[in-house]
Amino acid sequence: MKTIALIAHDRKKEVMLAFVRQHQDLLAKHTLLATATTGRLISEKIGLPITTYLSGPLGGDLQIGARIASQEVDMVIFLRDPLTAQPHEPDISALLRVCDVHNVPVATNETCGHLLLSTLV
Repeated sequence: MKTIALIAHDRKKEVMLAFVRQHQDLLAKHTLLATATTGRLISEKIGLPITTYLSGPLGGDLQIGARIASQEVDMVIFLRDPLTAQPHEPDISALLRVCDVHNVPVATNETCGHLLLSTLV
């Protein structure tokens, strides 16, 4: 069983829900983490159990980053909105950096997310 972090910017929330629905059976076999709104939506709309942290702008990205640094996360799927400026961009950069430092695979778009999950089957 792997621990998978799921994060999505506001304009990518619906894309994340569709992504999770598509992979629901596979994701149900693993431990899921998410930032607040993404996790709440996955729990309410899809019914998967998921541990939530604060929203990204309030420190949720950093909380998940701490779990990565503690070697408690196996992969991250972070559906970013590259066309919208994010007020917490330094936190996002820190999350991506900690993935690189600790050699944790991170997908920042849907296609890479599908590829990462295909390694679990």
